Amino acid sequence: MDKWQYFAHRYMHQNKFLYRHVHSQHHRLVVPYAIGALYNHPLEGMTARTSVLFFCSAVVKTADDHCGLWLPGNIFHIFFQNNTAYHDIHQLPGTKYNYYQPFFSIWDKLLRTHMPYTIVKRHEGGLEARLVKG
Repeated sequence: MDKWQYFAHRYMHQNKFLYRHVHSQHHRLVVPYAIGALYNHPLEGMTARTSVLFFCSAVVKTADDHCGLWLPGNIFHIFFQNNTAYHDIHQLPGTKYNYYQPFFSIWDKLLRTHMPYTIVKRHEGGLEARLVKG
């Protein structure tokens, strides 16, 4: 996200047409305030309302990823490969894998830091993420 934001923002300033017709809206605020960081032209990014929904979803998903519980029917586990189990593998001592943030694991796959796992039932009850040995 940081890389995208840096290069997109830089390009918006360097391209006179895009700055004049799109990005300049962001700089119209006379007095800066926190939510003003999200004040953009619709072509440039998210509206303030969309930004709030996106960032709230990211916070809830991140909290879920770190909760250590694999809950049946969890919508995040259904739609995203990087979930509680994905993070549990990242937490293993000495593991340098599964760095994703916050929704997709594409960078782990491209940079070969993706570690496959499987979900298994524990003898004492519950579920556990385990490395796929191969």
